[in-house]
Amino acid sequence: MGALRFGPARVPSRESPEAAIELLQERGHTACEIDFEGRFWMDYPWAERFGGLAREAGIVLSVHAPIAGFMGHVERDKKQRMAVGMLDHSAGIAKTAGAELVVFHPGFLLGRERDVAIASVCEQLAELRERLEGKDRAVPFGVEIMGRVRELGTAEDVFAIAGRCGWVRPVLDFAHLHATSDGVFTEVEPFAEVLEGADALLEPGAPFHIHFSDIQYANRNETKHLPYGEGTLRAEPLGDALARFDRPATVISESPDEESHQAIPRRSSRRSHLRGGARLPPPRPLGRGHAAAERGCEACPSRRRSTPSGR
Repeated sequence: MGALRFGPARVPSRESPEAAIELLQERGHTACEIDFEGRFWMDYPWAERFGGLAREAGIVLSVHAPIAGFMGHVERDKKQRMAVGMLDHSAGIAKTAGAELVVFHPGFLLGRERDVAIASVCEQLAELRERLEGKDRAVPFGVEIMGRVRELGTAEDVFAIAGRCGWVRPVLDFAHLHATSDGVFTEVEPFAEVLEGADALLEPGAPFHIHFSDIQYANRNETKHLPYGEGTLRAEPLGDALARFDRPATVISESPDEESHQAIPRRSSRRSHLRGGARLPPPRPLGRGHAAAERGCEACPSRRRSTPSGR
């Protein structure tokens, strides 16, 4: 199996890059997601120093763009222009810090059919990519699976966007998947099926990017992240599913507490891949009628993405 890295969804200190890296190392983290969901709080010198120290410490970074930084707006208005600016700035910080990718949300249906909304997201992403290339900040982006069952952002939606936009990777949020499937993710197979869908879309060597935490949900919609163990989502099946793939993975804990950040890697790493790297049988072939999809997880990949020339 590929190398696994774990870390929190928030930089643990905003006092200084040195203080943040010291805490990450002290706690044994090997990844960290820079948290811009609410606002940009890090400037370019901070990002450059933080990224340099992270590389020295062997910590991989990612950036979570502001929540309002989504594509697929119906109108090309002030809100859409602000979203473009947010994603542009997120990419600039990611490039400066040497982050693996920028995570963003796919947006909303806004009264449209799903295929129309997806087409709009992809069109606006293509325009964004052209802008980023002109600024030499065309870093990989990652579109996140969302936690509301009737909105844009199912696994199928995310795979469709990633399949059309070769520079956009799927971000697998298993807490959201557990919520929208009404608690299906308790065994290995649902995890493996979603990982198989993402594996078919990712370029060779690119890591799975995973968000994980325990989750509270109602009517197949997320309500809040929970400390590990207070809900029904467990890390052991994730670890066993990851052991089926040679691809590396970055697992970001969105839990509300440090104890949970520590429990997730401990639980997901305690079985097969700590015992001599034992491998499980390969996952079953995917089909549109696989069990997870039938129970609320639309996780079927449509097709394998061909590698664009020059990439």
